[in-house]
Amino acid sequence: MHPAMPIRFDPAVSTNDPGPRGRLLHVLEAALEAVDPATAMARSLVRDGGNLRVGDREVAVPKGKVVLLALGKASVAMARAAVEVVDGLALTGVVVAPAPAQLPGLEVIVGSHPVPDERSLNAGRRLLDLADSAGPDDLVLALVSGGGSALAEVLVPGVGLDDLRAVTAALLRTGAPITELNTVRRHLSLLKGGGLAAAAVPARVVTLVVSDVVGNPLEVVAGGPTVADPTRPEDALRVMGDRSIDVPSAVAAALENRRAASGEHREGIVAVIADGAVAARAAQAAAVRLGIIADVGSTTLEGIARQVGAELAASALRLEPGTMAVYAGETTVEVRGGGRGGRNQELALAAGIALEESPGMLVASVGTDGIDGPTAAAGGIGDLGTVARGVTRGLDARSALDDNDSATYLAAVGDQLRCGPTGTNVGDVMVAYRWG
Repeated sequence: MHPAMPIRFDPAVSTNDPGPRGRLLHVLEAALEAVDPATAMARSLVRDGGNLRVGDREVAVPKGKVVLLALGKASVAMARAAVEVVDGLALTGVVVAPAPAQLPGLEVIVGSHPVPDERSLNAGRRLLDLADSAGPDDLVLALVSGGGSALAEVLVPGVGLDDLRAVTAALLRTGAPITELNTVRRHLSLLKGGGLAAAAVPARVVTLVVSDVVGNPLEVVAGGPTVADPTRPEDALRVMGDRSIDVPSAVAAALENRRAASGEHREGIVAVIADGAVAARAAQAAAVRLGIIADVGSTTLEGIARQVGAELAASALRLEPGTMAVYAGETTVEVRGGGRGGRNQELALAAGIALEESPGMLVASVGTDGIDGPTAAAGGIGDLGTVARGVTRGLDARSALDDNDSATYLAAVGDQLRCGPTGTNVGDVMVAYRWG
């Protein structure tokens, strides 16, 4: 099996407080390595004679071919690992990824993220076409990970990309969580909400999921291309109504007129192979190995980033010295200004402001994909010095937070976490740590 790639954060962030921050980086690196797609695939997909073991279930090796359909930020690493498992079997497939890659025997298509474009439509149509070509003796191996909702798409008749972009942008501006966003996008799509599995009938379908969504609702991860949609078009209309956004007329018409897709839906085996809880438990174990008393708090943490940052700072104040609390989940940002940042950096900056007079503790937040919003950072750290270091540089932390400019501020004060793209995505890992 293809080995996991080691994750390493830029050690420059440890300059401000080498001991505690060095321990923090070790803990975060352990979390990311535990959810590396190759590691997760090695745990979850095994060739055993005439069968493939998928978690604790088995499926017979197909008489025909394996049709590999992968989409999402982890698609390349998942596909590479899967190819090694099915080596020797007839194989065809399409991998939809955020960047170019070489995978012998497979077609790699680059989609667009976080907003779909024509490349995404091309990718989605190719996925549906290949699924439709699968026969009764074939096995469709679907590899699904976060980011797939934007990377691949096939829109319902009457709805265009501009309509989808307008709805997506409007929902994001309101701070809508991914569950709401994907409820709308599923009902505007022929690929999501089980559309890919429906196209694959009569072939068997096995789906492996790297989940980036809190609580692992499978219909939400990449829009649930191989699982049934538990919601209805009126739910999508209600989301947009509750968020008070202007709904394009084409979108409103499509949702009013759409009926459940006809035809057989065969979900098959679906297994979640990595998620935020796996990352949080790995972080906890790494902390314990360092002699830190560590617990996993919530693995379903959600909310507005700046509010959650203040709450985690309050949690750090309640910890005993030498104690760490690890969380997993995903926050959202309410866009109020024109700065640069992401939810993890906004959380960290808010925590730093809350810890302005509290020595011996920190709060950190990191996106497991290594990319926080439209920046090159993965997240950030907030502690006693976050505000003061800005003052010495003529910067105001509160103004930066109000302008959603956390990335600029944290980079200037040495509190930005960088590791580069990780090739996976299971949401965010957050840490509250009190050492003094």
